[in-house]
Amino acid sequence: MRIRRKRRLLRALRKSRELRCIQDNTRRLRPDDILLVATFRNEKIRLPYFLKYYRDLGVTHFLFIDNDSSDGARSYLEGQADVSLWHTRGSYKKSTFGVDWVNYLLRRYAHGRWVLHVDPDEFFVYPFCDTRPLRALTDWLDTAQIRSFSAMLLDVYPKGPIEEAPYHAGQDPLEIAHWFDSGNYTVTRNNRYGNLWIQGGPRARVFFADRPKLAPALNKTPLVKWHRSYVFVSSSHMLLPRGLNQVYETGGGEKASGILLHTKFLDTFGVKAKEELNRGQHYAGSAEYRAYAESLKNHPELWCKWSEKYINWRQLEILGLMSKGNWA
Repeated sequence: MRIRRKRRLLRALRKSRELRCIQDNTRRLRPDDILLVATFRNEKIRLPYFLKYYRDLGVTHFLFIDNDSSDGARSYLEGQADVSLWHTRGSYKKSTFGVDWVNYLLRRYAHGRWVLHVDPDEFFVYPFCDTRPLRALTDWLDTAQIRSFSAMLLDVYPKGPIEEAPYHAGQDPLEIAHWFDSGNYTVTRNNRYGNLWIQGGPRARVFFADRPKLAPALNKTPLVKWHRSYVFVSSSHMLLPRGLNQVYETGGGEKASGILLHTKFLDTFGVKAKEELNRGQHYAGSAEYRAYAESLKNHPELWCKWSEKYINWRQLEILGLMSKGNWA
């Protein structure tokens, strides 16, 4: 695993040549800044609310990688003082689905800082997030000497056809997509990396109903106290060293954990799915997007009679989807 990690670091250094800096505000970074890193393509419509949400939460600097957007996202981000921006025309697939670019930026800028690794359609929810800023969580993690914090990806969706309610820039996507599956999740252990592999939810139920073992992974470790020797291996699903993946208690008791509300299923989803299928830049030959494209022909509804309406983090804890652990 040490060799594997060193190879990842070398890949990141090599792939850094594909990044062109558009705006570098990293000179403003302070030792206690909380960073957010994200790779995106054609997500301009999501960026206004995404930035507001995470600024309000306590993120103080954003590291964005624009994978050759054509919708004006790059221009939108330019000039924002807490944003550093890189552009690349490189292959998303050949950069280990963006992980190599992320690992390079984190090695260079995030050492000794807490960092969130999320996508523009993911919103981090943690215990007491309605009353305590992100800094309170990272301070507690520092005190408890915890280096990484997990958050299960929870797909949220509208009631009715996905394309029925139009989404507007700056709008909270939860105003449209606020239903979720409270059960039907499976958990297995990945013995190689030591993390838990979670699957299920509406994507397994609707898009992968006939092959649930191929449904997308929902386990993520998006919040990490970064060290220059760390690497993400597959998005934020797993990291090296393997100890960073020990985010759930398996011997009794509970460890604190959170949720990533996944707002993929808006009216923009159909166009996005078609674009990504045509690009063929995603995992396993874009099998996930082929499943989406095939199912979307029938205008599926993700809502069902067992769907729960999202209220707050306490509801998610009661349902056993996240935990405050011993953080009181």
